[in-house]
Amino acid sequence: MSDRAPRARRSQVALDETDKAILRELQHDGRMSYAALGPKVGLSAPAVRQRIQRLTDSGVLHVVGVTDPLALGLPVMAMLGVRADGDVREIADRIGEVDAVIYLVLTSGAYDLLVEVVCREPHELLDVVNDDIKAIPGVRSVESLVYLDIHTHRFTWGVP
Repeated sequence: MSDRAPRARRSQVALDETDKAILRELQHDGRMSYAALGPKVGLSAPAVRQRIQRLTDSGVLHVVGVTDPLALGLPVMAMLGVRADGDVREIADRIGEVDAVIYLVLTSGAYDLLVEVVCREPHELLDVVNDDIKAIPGVRSVESLVYLDIHTHRFTWGVP
C-alpha cells in the first residue's frame, strides 16, 4: 500500500458551519469522543459520528497519529531540494520508497521535488542523500537544507 497522498484533483466538498466547527475541535483534540464533541457543535453523538464519517469518506478528514521526531530519537532533519531529469512522478515514487523520507511534494521553480527526511545521525543523512537519493536514475542534483530548529509546527490551520 502506498503512502502517496490523494491527488489534488479531487472535487471540492462543501462544508457547512457545523462541519467546520467539528474540524476545528478535532484539530485541537483529535481523540475527543463523539459524546464530548456533540455539545460543542450542537449535535448529538450519533449525528457527530455521521458527520465525521462523511468527512472521512470524502477525504476532507484524515485521522492520524502525529509523532515527534525528536522524541523518537530522530534529531537530524532536513528538506532536500531535488532537481530531476525525466518523469518526475516516477522519480518521486522511487524517492518515496526511502525509509527516511516523511514528506515529498512535486513542485515548480528551482527544484522539481522537495523531500523532507528524518535521521538519527548526520552520517545517516549523508547515506540517505548520497547512497539512496542521488543513486536514483534521473536525479540530477540534491541540495540539503538541514534544520537547525523547529520554530513552528502547526496542525490547527484555519478551516475555510
